[in-house]
Amino acid sequence: MATKLARDVYVIGVGMHRFNNERLASAAMADVAGMQALDDAGIGFPEVGALYNGYLGGGLTSGVGIAKEFGLTGIPVTHVENASATGSCAFGEAVHAVAGGRVDAAMALGFDDMNRMGGLGRSGGRRMGAEDVMLPAAFFAMWATRRMHDVGTTAETFAAIAAKNWNHARANPLAQRRADHEVTIDEVLGSTMISYPHTSMMACAAGGGAAAAIVATREVAERLSSGRPLVRVTASQQRSETYTDGHVFLGAVIGPAQMTRDTAGDAYEQAGVGPDDLDLVQVHDAFPVEELVYYELLGICGDGEGDRLVAEGATRLGGRIPFSTDGGLTARGHPGGPTGLAQIHETTLQLRHEAGARQVQRARTGLCHMAGAGSVCVVHILQRTEG
Repeated sequence: MATKLARDVYVIGVGMHRFNNERLASAAMADVAGMQALDDAGIGFPEVGALYNGYLGGGLTSGVGIAKEFGLTGIPVTHVENASATGSCAFGEAVHAVAGGRVDAAMALGFDDMNRMGGLGRSGGRRMGAEDVMLPAAFFAMWATRRMHDVGTTAETFAAIAAKNWNHARANPLAQRRADHEVTIDEVLGSTMISYPHTSMMACAAGGGAAAAIVATREVAERLSSGRPLVRVTASQQRSETYTDGHVFLGAVIGPAQMTRDTAGDAYEQAGVGPDDLDLVQVHDAFPVEELVYYELLGICGDGEGDRLVAEGATRLGGRIPFSTDGGLTARGHPGGPTGLAQIHETTLQLRHEAGARQVQRARTGLCHMAGAGSVCVVHILQRTEG
């Protein structure tokens, strides 16, 4: 049973360096994101009780080195790594540090540049499996073609999801991919084929970036609010695979569908809400088949009904339940470490009603979902309350 957090936890500050493909120094981007989060919260670094750094690349001491740029305050600094879910896990550690009473305020900071990473490589000391020689694009392509066979999904449906996310990113100045025109389904379908049915405009944008979030107790949040709406973390859940009779290991990239369903169920129970209460959702949309399947696994619709949501426009801005409002991994970008924290950044702005042209009207509850190779799944639910 998912119990409520022991202490109420609130997001008091967020910051983000624009995701990009410019090979900028990760430390410089992290500094921008962290300082923005401190400024947004209205506190100095000495008030932060713990720092959780999320990154895949970089050296062993990169996180500690970046922390020194903020100040030598003696706080514990911890490196968190969990593949694509790294930033989400760093945020979860910060949340639980506050909820558990370890500190009254904690920062999660994610930074990376995929262009500077070597192969994420595996040990040569064991026999190679399929995941050693196949790129993630191939796994997602097989997932997509299986769905096309089982459900009748078309390439046009996948393209519609990607085009939606590209168009959401047009209103996000921090996105890596910002088209100067409305992207169409035909344009997405006509881009370079990567692995059928996915084209290059359906593949997530890998590059560099940084994002940060600061969480704190209710007392700290109320002291700093100055009348601004408070954003409460009502659920913070993480799972890995669960063995069942006849369990089949589906590979490190995709992981079993049940993992997301179970993690979301735990989060709904902890927050005391259900799928119908959500106003917006951010998901791990490395390829559009993921977003499509997560409509169903998160309980937004029944199994096999996600295609209908796309056709109805339910998941775009202005629709019933907008997904990937900042462009998602597809267009906002996916640098690795900061990706999950970019979701927290976007959802916090949305719940404060500070998202500008991409604002979801009357947004009060948002869900953030990330999956990580291995396989792990992280789900957070954030809710608006008045300060």
